[in-house]
Amino acid sequence: MALPPMWYQFLVGVFASLGSFLYGYDLGVIAEVVQCETFIARFGNDSDKLGAVVSTFTGGGFVGAIIAGYISDWFGRRITISIATAIFLLGGSLQTGAQTLAYLWSGRSIAGAGVGILVMIVPLYQAELAHPSIRGRITALQQFMLGIGNLIATWASYGTYIHLTDSGQWRIPLALQMVPAIILGTCIFFMPESPRWLIDKGRTEKGLEVLAQLHANGDQMDPFVRAEFEAIQTSITIEHDLEAKKLSQLVTDKLNFKRLFLAVSVQGSIQMTGVSFIQYYAPSIFKEIGISTSTTLLLQAVNSIIALIAQFCCILFIDHLGRRWVLIVGNLVNMVAWIIVTALVAEFGGQTNSNGAHWAFIVMAEIFNTATRSKGVAIATMTSFATNTLIGQVSPIALNNVGWKYFILFIVANFTNALFFWALLPETSKVPLENMDKLFSSSWWVPGWSKSHIQQLRQELNQRTEEIRAKEDVDYVENRGA
Repeated sequence: MALPPMWYQFLVGVFASLGSFLYGYDLGVIAEVVQCETFIARFGNDSDKLGAVVSTFTGGGFVGAIIAGYISDWFGRRITISIATAIFLLGGSLQTGAQTLAYLWSGRSIAGAGVGILVMIVPLYQAELAHPSIRGRITALQQFMLGIGNLIATWASYGTYIHLTDSGQWRIPLALQMVPAIILGTCIFFMPESPRWLIDKGRTEKGLEVLAQLHANGDQMDPFVRAEFEAIQTSITIEHDLEAKKLSQLVTDKLNFKRLFLAVSVQGSIQMTGVSFIQYYAPSIFKEIGISTSTTLLLQAVNSIIALIAQFCCILFIDHLGRRWVLIVGNLVNMVAWIIVTALVAEFGGQTNSNGAHWAFIVMAEIFNTATRSKGVAIATMTSFATNTLIGQVSPIALNNVGWKYFILFIVANFTNALFFWALLPETSKVPLENMDKLFSSSWWVPGWSKSHIQQLRQELNQRTEEIRAKEDVDYVENRGA
């Protein structure tokens, strides 16, 4: 018996999210790796050089995001994912077998480039496959799998640290990241290609076939499939006349710039919540206040479980709660958490953690149209990696010079993030991707003024589906009468 369409889309989204798993694993593993005594004995304990081990990964991600926009348009979403995993495997091999810091820096950079491509392409691929009613849930898998990757990385690192006393302490955790990359790179071709990319490239029959496979168990005459097919064709025809053939057109065109500005701002805001700082440097902070390395790694592993629970809640509720207010409230909660962190560290040397604002991946994947989606998402992803790199390199210097006062930056950033989202971010939940042009071309900059318009855009595809279904019923009755 065939899977229900929603479940099929969800499972495809889960598999594609292995790309995010790699990102989460590599982010989580490096914080533990650099704390191992055997690692320090081999590579030294120079904070600037070890900071480069962290930041070269996100620097590579910046480069990967640049090329991702082009190769995903040329070769499609699946081939792009496969190319990214091959790049990641090369980088992972260099890290695992590293004999000097040069090996680590190059391996981290190359693996980062692969992850940069994946972080750009995976949410885009998921959004283009999903039904509007579950698109947020499927795209949220990006962050959930990132959390699972981080969870496994922290516990694997803790286990090898406790039980091993040689270089296996850090080589084994670095090697494990290559297993899911091999699975993703080889099995992605058993998954469907993006129907929007197929139709955009003139392969309309194949695009219709994939739409039917995704939404109606292969029934190409299903009313929703026909309505979605018509909407994609109409949207692409219009978009080709306005297509951003050059990156500069994302800035010179008013509508494109509005979306690019929001996507870049949202991605930059993720890093300014302080989540990357905590992920990279919590072990170092714990160590500075007298907590042993083994206890530090255990605390980090426990924290990864708490973060995963929060990310699972994202999957459950994102399509019910929407995007805009969750981002606003999430940043305000982060702000309160950082106030508590700052007070505790300043007075007692304690620590607590905050995690949120990763709903931004969902917004980034939704707001662009077919013509600008790959380039726009690529630039937004580059912003995320650039900000991440900056924090990774600057944070150890700031901690050495100003200590807990550095945390005030994240208090202010979370507040301004919330204010920004309230003022400028429209609600994109359940709006079909083909209606994003209408949303951004006719909504005010303050999105609270356009709630009725957003509701209308949500209903248009359903209305067209009902029209097609009604027409088919009439044709059926007339044919019986004949």
